[in-house]
Amino acid sequence: MLRVAAHSAKDTFTLLTRFQYCNPGWNFSSAWTEAASRSFPTRSSYTTDTKSREENKKTIENLYRLSVDIKKIRRLKEWVLLQDVAYVQEIAGILQEMGADETTVASVLERCPEAVLRTPAEINSQRALWQSVCQNEKQLIKLIEQFPESFFTTKYHKNQKANILFFQELGLKNNIITRFLTSAPSVFYNPVEKTKSVIETLQQNYLSLGGSDANMMIWILKLLSQNPFILLNTPTSMQENLEFLQKNGFTDNEVLQLLSKLKGFIFQLTPTTMQKSMLFSKNVFKCSDQELKELVLKCPALLYYSATVLEERLEGLLREGVSVAQIRETPMVLELTTQIVQYRIKKLSALGYDIKSGTLESLNGTKKDFEVSYGKIQSKKERPIFNPVAPINIED
Repeated sequence: MLRVAAHSAKDTFTLLTRFQYCNPGWNFSSAWTEAASRSFPTRSSYTTDTKSREENKKTIENLYRLSVDIKKIRRLKEWVLLQDVAYVQEIAGILQEMGADETTVASVLERCPEAVLRTPAEINSQRALWQSVCQNEKQLIKLIEQFPESFFTTKYHKNQKANILFFQELGLKNNIITRFLTSAPSVFYNPVEKTKSVIETLQQNYLSLGGSDANMMIWILKLLSQNPFILLNTPTSMQENLEFLQKNGFTDNEVLQLLSKLKGFIFQLTPTTMQKSMLFSKNVFKCSDQELKELVLKCPALLYYSATVLEERLEGLLREGVSVAQIRETPMVLELTTQIVQYRIKKLSALGYDIKSGTLESLNGTKKDFEVSYGKIQSKKERPIFNPVAPINIED
């Protein structure tokens, strides 16, 4: 049993159940993107009744002088133009002080017009905080240009500051923290006490699963850098997921392996969804509990992806003439979307490679992995056959 104390604090964030990262088989980046897209609390404390109010002429005039596309703001966030108080010139001035040119200022205010509703004091405080983890103001203004909503979310400034200090004490490098601020800002919205409780739970889990004290912080920092959204989980839900795996026959060491391979995204699942995915694989591959466990350890995607996604990908492979036996032999192919599989099979078929009778290993891996495999098959096909007894013509 896991030696983890249950916490009663409720998590206000709903985590995603699918995502995509650089690897085409793993959908990590959509989890990152979707969670981040909900990070900017719009309209929370401002009037949004666009029918009964008039636009603030001074705001519009100031934005116009900065070459901001007013029509774009009207179309997307007209409510910003209705506010009685705005700090257009002041916010633009702060951006220019940091090195932003006219084009950059206009771009930032078009994409995040809410910025002009923040007071200069709020933005200067945010500027100082972000500068504490940026190399210089040039990097800071570049981040603001790329992720303006993350920077101009000042509502959680106090929590941001406390969490940044804690991350630095924990050993996270500033470049990782800046990545969190821009791409995963919601992890800073919770009080630092909540963040600390999740870290403590990870530490206790790691040790109770057989991890060593010497490697604990290295493991945790790596896990956080790969998936900061772990911090949005509750200690209770994390414990439930690990206990589910143990009840299904996975040893402590195997659970630790799955945690590392899935980059902690296992915490964003539920025992119910994992049970359905495992049952689907067991029925399809007609295997015993032990064989199923071995397949999951070989291909964690069988545990992570929902039964619906696994079924869709399986059917896509079967339509291409691949057998269930082939898939069972190389289950990692289920990490790939149907579209990627079809594209790769088409490319291999053009070289005369018969996927129905050959191995599926050639389909596996990242885009780079596939290009290497494809290149080897291509060069083998084009290589001339050497005849050791053919005469060699030598001209005098």
